[in-house]
Amino acid sequence: MEKTVKNDGVILDIDGTIWNTTGVVAVAWNRAIDISGFQKEFDVRKVNAQMLQGEFGKTMDRIAQDLWPDLPKEKADVLLSHCCSEEHLAVKETSLDLTYPGVIETIRELSSSTNFFIVSNCQDGYIELTMEKCGISDYIKDYESFGRTGKGKAENLQMIVQRNQISSPIYVGDTQGDADACAQAGIPFVWASYGFGKANEDSYIAKLKRFSDLHEIVFIP
Repeated sequence: MEKTVKNDGVILDIDGTIWNTTGVVAVAWNRAIDISGFQKEFDVRKVNAQMLQGEFGKTMDRIAQDLWPDLPKEKADVLLSHCCSEEHLAVKETSLDLTYPGVIETIRELSSSTNFFIVSNCQDGYIELTMEKCGISDYIKDYESFGRTGKGKAENLQMIVQRNQISSPIYVGDTQGDADACAQAGIPFVWASYGFGKANEDSYIAKLKRFSDLHEIVFIP
């Protein structure tokens, strides 16, 4: 389904929408697990890219509960901190192109006529790293994350809308969780079908088969 959408702001998800870092991140998280020593003591299992694709998009505390349900919270907080540190280093240093085709070009081309924002359930610092790595910092007007506010995606979406006085926003994400957050925040959802997850057909107003489809979907008033 394709539909032209009147808007004055496009808010983007990151993982499964802008890029796919799960292969690089899995290696980094497993390194953190090895360093922690929790694997033997608490039977902490290692991760792979497929597992992370099913988890990315959730808040960090929820990811820890899903992956390591028997790990005490204080230990999980320590492990997540190590995972995030190793992740940031690995993503920063990789020479791989992790972005989906057409993302950078489309954001650059559309940024002259519409404003772009980012809202993610990621850890603090990850959005900045994404923008720097992708070279899109100059095109993103504002951003918010769970790691910075401690709030869920719906609240952070509302915060971005209010802070920037956006009257007709849309949100581009790849999971039903994104769609649910948009419904809660009262923001139309555009499904990036090429990403990690699925979305109910009645939960999105438009569907991207590739990121560059934004050219056909976004209507500039």
